[in-house]
Amino acid sequence: MKELMRLLLTKRMLTVTLLGFSSGLPIMVVYGSIKLWLKREEIDLSTIGYFSWIAIPYSYNFLWAFLFDRFVPIKSLGRRRSWLLITQIFLTVVFYLLSLGSPTQDLSYILIVSFLLCFFSASQDVAVDAYRNEILSKDELGVGASFGVYGYRIAMWVASGFGIWVVDKETWNWSFNQMFVMLAGFMAVGLLTTFWADEPQNTEPPQTSFKDTVILPFTEFLKRDQAFIMLIFIFLFKFGDSIAGSMNRPFYADVGFSNKDIGEIASTLGLFSSLLGLIVGGSIIYRLGQLKGLWISGVLQAISTGCYTLLVFFPSKLSFAFVVFFEDMTSGMGTAALVAFMGALVNKRFTATQYALFASLASLGRTLFSGFAGDLIEFLNTLSPELANGGYAYFYFLCMIFALPGLASLYFFSRATKS
Repeated sequence: MKELMRLLLTKRMLTVTLLGFSSGLPIMVVYGSIKLWLKREEIDLSTIGYFSWIAIPYSYNFLWAFLFDRFVPIKSLGRRRSWLLITQIFLTVVFYLLSLGSPTQDLSYILIVSFLLCFFSASQDVAVDAYRNEILSKDELGVGASFGVYGYRIAMWVASGFGIWVVDKETWNWSFNQMFVMLAGFMAVGLLTTFWADEPQNTEPPQTSFKDTVILPFTEFLKRDQAFIMLIFIFLFKFGDSIAGSMNRPFYADVGFSNKDIGEIASTLGLFSSLLGLIVGGSIIYRLGQLKGLWISGVLQAISTGCYTLLVFFPSKLSFAFVVFFEDMTSGMGTAALVAFMGALVNKRFTATQYALFASLASLGRTLFSGFAGDLIEFLNTLSPELANGGYAYFYFLCMIFALPGLASLYFFSRATKS
């Protein structure tokens, strides 16, 4: 325990945590704040669902991740920190541009700027993930993943908890536009951390040829035993959880919760429960190993997704708090387990490219497939028109079922590993 505590107080672990904050700030704007903004402006649910596709860069950032392995834009900062700085500057600018728009006056402007936010956020993720996987040893990856997600979750609360809270009429009564300016200011956390951080000492030289830079990272991984099973598992593990989470904010609004309720319960309580989940998940990995951590978190993740159906029938603040606490805790456990698993697979010759491939696969549920979630809910509403928000009940039950293929792939991977 003393050894673990000493590790948590090191500069590299604090750096990983603060960079996690910088990485988490934009993503919850995309999946939470913008969708709630559209809902409050009475944009239809189908359009809000399709807005999930602005997050496509998160699932395809591996296509340009090789640039982060090959080039060093600012020699004085080094390979990893120079890419961190560039993406963080662009994110700050795009946050400000988002504050100038209005969904009712020009939805296409919001669409374009939100897409740019996703592009630079996904690019920053490549740099952050590569930095974390190079600055930490393999033994530190499980704990480092937990603390990186700690910073990530705190930023998510700032963006969609505190940020949503300040736009409620009963609190500060800010506009969403003012809130986006505030978030641009919070990007200073990432910028200052980048200047303060140490550059990882990666002894592997940058690749120089096209083949070594673009092709070799993928062929090297695909030649490994059980490579395809591992890729299938990464894709499926959080599939149901991700699709369910893509429509949470519109769901909360439809069942009658205010911006203040969402900020205080869904985001603030959710922050503490997800942090608890990260502690539990990190401890399980540290004590029992990665596979057991994945099994425990995967089963609990599926159960907690199904619990959202309770809010359709019992939309009280107490049931709201229970569902949020349970779901965010298990989601935090699952995230810590999956991030550590993916980090352990990376060959440090191709840190940015390979990890970006894994993270892209893991995010496909919430980017590509969640775009149909709004249409699916509207269709499911027709199955029980007498039940208010009945489509959501069917939707969250289906998302729980979607978790089962991930557990099945984990079973096959576990068996292949033992044989």
